Amino acid sequence: MGMFFSKNEPPPPSLTMGNEPDKPRPPSPTFDEPWRKIPWGDKDRDLQVVKDYQPHNDEVQQLRILLYGPSGSGKSSFINSVDSVSQGRITGRALVDAITHDSFTQKYKSYKIQKGGPGTFYPFAFTDIMGLDRETNKGANVEDIKLAMMGHIKDGYTFNPLSKITEDDNYYNRDPTLKDQVHVLVYVISADTSNILSDEHVVKMREVRLAARDMGIPQVAILTKIDRACPEVKKDIKNVYKSKYLKKQMEELSVLLAIPLYCIFPVKNYHSEIDTDDDTDTLILSALRRIINSGEDFVNDQ
Repeated sequence: MGMFFSKNEPPPPSLTMGNEPDKPRPPSPTFDEPWRKIPWGDKDRDLQVVKDYQPHNDEVQQLRILLYGPSGSGKSSFINSVDSVSQGRITGRALVDAITHDSFTQKYKSYKIQKGGPGTFYPFAFTDIMGLDRETNKGANVEDIKLAMMGHIKDGYTFNPLSKITEDDNYYNRDPTLKDQVHVLVYVISADTSNILSDEHVVKMREVRLAARDMGIPQVAILTKIDRACPEVKKDIKNVYKSKYLKKQMEELSVLLAIPLYCIFPVKNYHSEIDTDDDTDTLILSALRRIINSGEDFVNDQ
């Protein structure tokens, strides 16, 4: 005997649910466990390690850290973020541009990070340079970067994308010493692009990388704008090493530039905040400590 239902009465769920195939769940954007451990909650300890650092080579009073990467990747913002961590408040000494994609930095300029009261500084300094551009007639000249790493360029030099500095230039240092040279080369790359680097960027950055290798200069990479690149990190920055997307970006960067994965560090620069955040500081300090360690090893080998 058949069963009949009125037009307005749906059949019982038991008669319909069994006929529909189960829809596959979308894969999770995060790993169950972080693939790299980070000491959340130990910001003060990490900051104290940085405060206690002193170069052991008497020829060097300050480690020189050169930031290099595509225009708009966050080089100046990283300097400001490190300064903000050390000051405990948001700072903006290195000027940044939030509108154009061209390099806002035009000159070769070093930034000391204030430690304690006015006139006292940490024994490391960041050098900001014109950003790298995919076009040949824009951005920092690769030959200038090589000369800067050797210590031949003085603070205040204005970059010319079309030609490198000449020996008769007032900003050319003819006889650089160890303190004038670059002690750590830091690539700064934005994570919020589908292709992390263009072919043109890769060619130029590999050329700089090989030159740094021949000079023995250690190299570290910073992956910025992680909160814009990954919604899970935007919700909670502690998801940084659970994010499958960011791990993929880091692995891709490792292959493109032949930089070991353990030398690549994701960070979130301060850009819209008015107060510092302990978890954001923790990531910045994690990268900074590795940069300092690499520079210390280099100057001790000289």
